[in-house]
Amino acid sequence: MMVTVTFCSFALSLFCFSPMKYIAEIDIMPQKEILDPQGKAVKLGLHNLHMDTIDNVRIGKHIRLEVEADSEVQARETVDSACRQLLANLIMEEYSFSLHTA
Repeated sequence: MMVTVTFCSFALSLFCFSPMKYIAEIDIMPQKEILDPQGKAVKLGLHNLHMDTIDNVRIGKHIRLEVEADSEVQARETVDSACRQLLANLIMEEYSFSLHTA
């Protein structure tokens, strides 16, 4: 069992905030200019199933993660940094995300 203790000194701060947990829902998709062979294969498969009205299939990734931060702004910065530095290949992919409290 883990116990977290938060100590605040009134002399240091008027308010004591413990970090909040946020849920980030991240979508990573190939850039529009990049060919998507997976999307093309799925589109052909759907057309073989007589679903000819489906077009422009793009296959991407959906990532859900939890981040602990002192503010929503800090949580957004952390998620954005994770996307830019590791989760998305910015040469070939673009990303977007939404954030809400856990």
